[in-house]
Amino acid sequence: MRDTKTSPVIALLFFFLFILLSFLFHFSFSHCANLGTETDKQALLAFKSKVADPFGALSTWNDSVNFCLWLGVTCSLKHQRVISLNLSGQNLTGTLSPYIGNLTFLRLINLQQNSFSGMIPHEIGRLFRLRSIIFNRNMLQGEIPVNLTHCSKLRILDLVVNKLEGKIPSELGSLFKLKGLGLASNYLTGPVPQSLSNLSFLQQLSLSENSLNGNIPVELGQLKHLNMFQVSVNSLTGNQFFGNIPHSISNASKLEWLDFANNSLTGSIPEDLGRLRNLTRLNFARNNLGTRKGNDLRFLDSLVNCTYLEVVSLSKNNLRGILPNSIANFSSHLSYLYMSANPISGSIPTGIGNLKNLILIAIEVGLLAGSIPISVGSLPKLQLLSLFGNNISGEIPSSFGNLTFLTELDLHRNSIRGSLPSALGTCHQLQKLDLSDNNLSGAIPSEVIGVSSLSGWLDLSHNHFTGRIPSEVGNLKNVRQLDLSENKLSGEIPSSLASCVGLEYLNLSDNFFRGPIHPGFSSLKGLEELDLSQNNFSGKMPKFLDTFPFLRRLNLSFNNLEGEVPHKGIFKNSSAISVAGNGKLCGGISELKLPPCTSSESKKSEKSKGLKFMIPLLPGLVGLVLVMSLLIINRLRKKRTVTGSESSSRKDLLLNVSYESLLKATGGFSSANLVGAGSFGSVYKGILDPDQTVVAVKVLFLHQRGALKSFMAECEVLRNIRHRNLVKILTACSSSDFEGNDFKALVYEFMHNGSLEIWLHPESTSDDLNYSSRILSLLQRLNIAIDVASALEYLHRHCGKPIVHCDLKPSNILLDNDMTAHVGDFGLTRFIPEAIRSNQSSSIGLKGTVGYAPPEYGMGSRVSTYGDVYSYGILLLETFTGKRPTSDIFAEGLDLHNFVKNALPEQISEVLDPLFVTGGEEGEGTAEEKLKQDQVQESLATILKIGVACSVESPRERMDISDVVNNLQKVKSTLRRCGIN
Repeated sequence: MRDTKTSPVIALLFFFLFILLSFLFHFSFSHCANLGTETDKQALLAFKSKVADPFGALSTWNDSVNFCLWLGVTCSLKHQRVISLNLSGQNLTGTLSPYIGNLTFLRLINLQQNSFSGMIPHEIGRLFRLRSIIFNRNMLQGEIPVNLTHCSKLRILDLVVNKLEGKIPSELGSLFKLKGLGLASNYLTGPVPQSLSNLSFLQQLSLSENSLNGNIPVELGQLKHLNMFQVSVNSLTGNQFFGNIPHSISNASKLEWLDFANNSLTGSIPEDLGRLRNLTRLNFARNNLGTRKGNDLRFLDSLVNCTYLEVVSLSKNNLRGILPNSIANFSSHLSYLYMSANPISGSIPTGIGNLKNLILIAIEVGLLAGSIPISVGSLPKLQLLSLFGNNISGEIPSSFGNLTFLTELDLHRNSIRGSLPSALGTCHQLQKLDLSDNNLSGAIPSEVIGVSSLSGWLDLSHNHFTGRIPSEVGNLKNVRQLDLSENKLSGEIPSSLASCVGLEYLNLSDNFFRGPIHPGFSSLKGLEELDLSQNNFSGKMPKFLDTFPFLRRLNLSFNNLEGEVPHKGIFKNSSAISVAGNGKLCGGISELKLPPCTSSESKKSEKSKGLKFMIPLLPGLVGLVLVMSLLIINRLRKKRTVTGSESSSRKDLLLNVSYESLLKATGGFSSANLVGAGSFGSVYKGILDPDQTVVAVKVLFLHQRGALKSFMAECEVLRNIRHRNLVKILTACSSSDFEGNDFKALVYEFMHNGSLEIWLHPESTSDDLNYSSRILSLLQRLNIAIDVASALEYLHRHCGKPIVHCDLKPSNILLDNDMTAHVGDFGLTRFIPEAIRSNQSSSIGLKGTVGYAPPEYGMGSRVSTYGDVYSYGILLLETFTGKRPTSDIFAEGLDLHNFVKNALPEQISEVLDPLFVTGGEEGEGTAEEKLKQDQVQESLATILKIGVACSVESPRERMDISDVVNNLQKVKSTLRRCGIN
């Protein structure tokens, strides 16, 4: 029987127990919550400790403010835990603290558009509540942490534009809720993981601009929600389109974007694309489209029906024909018109002014003629107009002054004449102006040279401008490059130029400037290259130049400077400076071969002592002077003396010979002794007294534009550098002929076996070498290839500062008695700072010879060592195929690079030189002979692969020249082991 008296007591005990447990739970929860918030705060402070914050974005991150109110921090209302960290675009640098993994309630972390470096912490994998990781546009390195896959609720992973490397983890395929995966613009390698096909909710996948290889997994086709798929600019196979564009594409009536850029498409473009009425973007750039029939642009007529069209991009194809007037009737929405690097002729339609929304017009490196329409000046939104490398004539319309949003105007390498309109001075947004290599004349308007917005470059070189530089040049405080060379400018340099403190490159050479080099120029501390050569500057050598920390090239040659040359700074490097043609300079480092300087005190003392000694001897000396004068006058009648410029050059150019001695050595520059001719001069065989040395004499065509600069370049390069595979300069002549005309020549060691050109293509030459003997063996060709690569490696890597040859081709490769190859003709050579190994845009323009010059030079990119590697690749392919890059067989978009590439590795016999001697006969033969033939074929395939790797379109993807030398040496060793000598 139950005791009813105890029941209230038990109930009361349970009540007190409930109260106690509630108290303990509340106390524990509050304590844990406080502990959690303190953990978050300390994690944020640890994050801050690794960050550099130049603009004080994290200044609120201190104890005076609750951490939930710190910039970029969002906390949950209930628990006051950090759920979002958003520091997008705050200019932060530094590394990511691993303590970020303690923010366990975090759902969003956004650090995009900063400069964070280092590795992504593995501890982020502990943040199991994370929905979004947005780290794009930083400098994060290392591999993608596999631990990120523990963030199972992740919807967005954006790591675009960083420096991540390694493979894409296949484990990312386990993030089943992922909707956006961005890994573009990194250094990722390896294949695209098949496991990504498991991401059934994925909508956006961006993997472009990496080094991914292999095939695109076919399983990715299962991603039914995918609306953006980017894999361009990789090394993927199976996605490079070739053949013709199918005409059925015009049936896709709902199509808005049609983008086939960066493929190998050929043939014509369908002429009924106008049926795509909703089309907004048409991009066929960087293919091989074109038929060579001259009517490739007819399809443009149909595009007038595409009333929403915003972008037309056709650059870098083989589209030929007259630019149709129909483009003036394109959609009023058209903003971007790219048609560069096509042989497009005709003129720009006058009705182009109808396209009021045009932001950019780029029709570069073509065959356009006629004048620039005045109506271009009525395009109110135009920001970039680039028409360089055409045959445009006429004058620059003054209506350009209406282009108030214009930021870049590039018209260089045309035939534009007349004066420079002062109305350009009203283009207050202008940052880059390049009008070089035209026929402009008159004075440089102060309104134009004073446009303070110019920050990229102002290039007016290679024109006919006269008068002084306006003082308004001082307004160009931010301009990086100023080039006024090869004009007819005169007077003194305005002192206001010293205000252009942003200058990195200044070239005033080949003008008529006079006076001293202003001491105010000492403020131009950022200069990297300075060229004041071929003027009339006078006064003392500016010693402040030895304090310029970034100066890498200095040319003060052929002026009237005097005094001591410094020993510090850039003056310590003889290969970086040129002071030839300044007859009153002294001192400097020994390599300059200048006379020693004497102090004024010693001169006075010596003069006093000399007078005391000379007075008693004066009568006898007078008589001696008279006799000597008569002898000298008699000698002058018989033989002309060298000019003052010759005597000053003698110090820099080893020794000089006279015009008379070279005339005698070459039999009066007889055509019988003519070896060859180029753009800037002719080369003669000669026998030079007194030791009957056989030489090659290159006589410069000084009337040819650029010849003098070519002469100086060759002298400067070959003056101090020595390598067994570089042509050796013996002497130079800077004198006058018998009629008083300026005469300049270079004397080289003579190469008895001529150029590589006459060995590869004997049918096109008429020299005295035996035709039947001009078959180069495999090993001879390989040795020549190694010699040339070794010379390039020396120029690029071992000359102090890199030297770019700029014109590598068979006619510039000379062979001595032993068939050793020597690289010659340094007339287009450029010295560049060590840092300049990229494709930065500049005003240098096309350098080299068509077929051998890299494609980026044709688009105005700066010369680089990568350009020489491209030329070498083409030369290597020509050496082993016997086919010139300009051969008529290369049509319909085919070129030497792709001709060989398409034959590798199985069909190389179809591209090799048919005269090739491989060292073994075809046929079955013995097992040993068969093995030998197989090894030869494998070696040839390796050589051709090297040529292809050197001549790829992208400069940074080209093979390193040191690797070229090493790999070719390995091939040579292999062939020798096989008994091929």
